[in-house]
Amino acid sequence: MLGHRSEPRAMPNRQLHLGAFMRPVTIHTGAWRYPGAWPDANFSFPKLKYLIQALEAAKFDAFFMADHLALLNMPIEALRRSHTVTSFDPLILLPALAAVTERIGLIATASTTYNDPYHVARKFASLDHISNGRAGWNLVTTANPDAAGNFGHDVHRAHGERYKRAREFYDVVTGLWDSFADDAFIRDAASGIFWDPSRMHVLDHVGEELSVRGPLNVARPVQGWPVIVQAGASDAGRQIAAETAEMVFAAGGPLKDAQAFYADVKDRAARIGRNPDFIKILPGCLTVVGETVEEARAMRAKLDSLVHLESAIGSLSVALGVDARQFGLDGPLPDIPETESSKSGRERAINLARRENLTVRQLAQRLGGYAGLAMVGTPQTIADEMEEWLEARTCDGFNIMFSHVPGGLEAFCEKVVPELQRRGRFRTEYEGTTLREHLGLPRPENRFFPRG
Repeated sequence: MLGHRSEPRAMPNRQLHLGAFMRPVTIHTGAWRYPGAWPDANFSFPKLKYLIQALEAAKFDAFFMADHLALLNMPIEALRRSHTVTSFDPLILLPALAAVTERIGLIATASTTYNDPYHVARKFASLDHISNGRAGWNLVTTANPDAAGNFGHDVHRAHGERYKRAREFYDVVTGLWDSFADDAFIRDAASGIFWDPSRMHVLDHVGEELSVRGPLNVARPVQGWPVIVQAGASDAGRQIAAETAEMVFAAGGPLKDAQAFYADVKDRAARIGRNPDFIKILPGCLTVVGETVEEARAMRAKLDSLVHLESAIGSLSVALGVDARQFGLDGPLPDIPETESSKSGRERAINLARRENLTVRQLAQRLGGYAGLAMVGTPQTIADEMEEWLEARTCDGFNIMFSHVPGGLEAFCEKVVPELQRRGRFRTEYEGTTLREHLGLPRPENRFFPRG
């Protein structure tokens, strides 16, 4: 259980938290083709440096870097149109971005399915020290079955098994982060004593899934632990979020569904003794900013028109976990069997098709671009929607996904952020230096050395 040393200072007005979800730079399949967009932004360090510095100038809480562990997860005709086939390893990129920023948080995805806990603990502890306390770990299980072959496995692990491993993986990683007390490193040149062995704990973990001796060979992170982020929406995903997460990257969708998700995760946390205020729920939200609502809608229509049908069918296949090319394009979506791919992604696609009576072609076009929560309008109308979501207790903020880069990102930072600041809904300056301070999260106590 996460221990709490002190309560963060409460803000006088409930404010939004804003993360920038860079996947690696945009979520929309057509974004790289949009007029004025940077087609090579995923794999250009100078461009990524420009983007994160713009986000930091706008006082974003965090830069959120997703990851994927397999490439051949859809037909080549679809894949050859994808702008995410080449991108940097997040845990190589973020330390480099830490060196050119000072305050913005740095969140990276690392899978518990195809990693070892010692590697994950060491890398995120290092990132936290390099960035002076700005690291966050997006704890995920890998849903893509094609990843198995890249890590020497013939069979992808079942959904329940992946979450069982993830829960134990979390215990091991956080235990390794607590290997040393905060005051373990004396560095007394006069006596020649560099560190105090009595302030070190050897984990010696032996569990059902994992066996890790420890200790970690990195001092305890600046934040105690990097911030724990979680993104699963299935029942198992909600439970692990309630038990472990400090930020939840939630799916968007209808406001009532978001309210129910928000209440469910917070209630689950409260029932196991966690303070629900220390779990920040931030739905993903695509934003398209125009001078008028009509202009913004035209921009969204242009963006959607840039998605080729092959890409759309490929995206639908990934969401459903089956090859959607076998379906009649202009008929309804047939019954889809359970698979070992993402359960929440499958359910969202099926529910969308049933709710709006979409054909397979229509559903593919929606998913091929982006079918989740989108706010399309002027800075004022977007700020109105964000306030509505915040006051309805559907979220604590948003993980913003930009229509394209650099233009869509610049428009949000230069127009929407000032509008939110004018309304008192977003900070005008960073009040702290760590990601935990940005999010209003306490520094966890060391489980083995409670006073440090």
